[in-house]
Amino acid sequence: MEENPKKDIIIKQDDSVNEQKPGGPERSENKNFYRRNLYNKRKRYFHKSPQSSPEERLSFNKLSIVIPLLNEEESLNPLSNEIRKAVKPLNLNYEVIFIDDGSTDGSLKVIKDICKQDRRFRYISFRKNYGKSAALQVGFKHVTGDVVVTMDADLQDDPNEIGNLLKKLQDGNDLVSGWKKKRFDPIIKRYSSRFFNYITRLMSGIKIHDFNCGLKAYKVEVTQSIKIYGELHRYVPVLADWNGFIVAEIPVTHHARRYGKTKFGISRFFKGFIDLVTVIFSTRYIKRPMHFFGFFGALSFLIGLIVNGYLAYEWEFNHQALSNRPMLFLGMLLIIVGVQFFSVGLLGEMVVHNTMDEKEYIIKDKG
Repeated sequence: MEENPKKDIIIKQDDSVNEQKPGGPERSENKNFYRRNLYNKRKRYFHKSPQSSPEERLSFNKLSIVIPLLNEEESLNPLSNEIRKAVKPLNLNYEVIFIDDGSTDGSLKVIKDICKQDRRFRYISFRKNYGKSAALQVGFKHVTGDVVVTMDADLQDDPNEIGNLLKKLQDGNDLVSGWKKKRFDPIIKRYSSRFFNYITRLMSGIKIHDFNCGLKAYKVEVTQSIKIYGELHRYVPVLADWNGFIVAEIPVTHHARRYGKTKFGISRFFKGFIDLVTVIFSTRYIKRPMHFFGFFGALSFLIGLIVNGYLAYEWEFNHQALSNRPMLFLGMLLIIVGVQFFSVGLLGEMVVHNTMDEKEYIIKDKG
């Protein structure tokens, strides 16, 4: 049997050490034992498991999950179990706040049972249905974490995406919205939502694909600085972007509805576009109303002036009668409307000037 040459070299080196240094082979063996222990310790230290790697740890202290719901009694227990499983690997303190938006089924009873069994779960119940925006606004006021995740209660949003949202949030973003790239919704809802998102993206200038996805992650500063009412929950990314926060998006898993029926109706589609006009005005022009009303006022006044100028030329040089010309009344109407727009803009500027407050400015940091 052949001998290991490396082993022979080591033995020779050890013998030479024993000959040169006092203490003999006993001291050499102790020294080698010490070196092996030191090597093993270093090996364990530098070869940690990926889960304990400091690069992958989340820097947040506490996670708050806000879940608005309406008549979802069958999905609440499965949802609670899935949230526990999804959040456990994140090693974060967390709380879950159910917002019962006036449910008429047994949802409230199920929520109370869940909260009794797990103190990390809390609930707020409305006496009547106020809408998703109101539920989110109240939920944001009661969170105690430094990072907030919102999701729907119908089990179509996957709780396992929470970790991905938080990692994207940790990359320097303030709001991360989910993108239901592959949707399991009725065809009318899918195409109407696609058209709605296109118009919103065009008018707001925010390049994300899904504004109305219920699965979102926020830094708590975002939830404290925006006000949601009516149907404005669809435009939370627009409101956050206008307040100077960084908005991002990641694709998320979307599931088919297991229980109940969708709350989507065609009336919500039209309400969404009306609210879009509200959002555009309230974010871009609320502090400078003259820029909005002044533009339309100047445009209307200018068109009316051109129309009446043309008619005046026809009357003066071509001797055309104006009593039977409808364009005369159109020009006069446009001029009057233009003056009214200017007046409304000036009144708005006076109101803004008298109500300006330093507290309305969002401060990012202080030195």
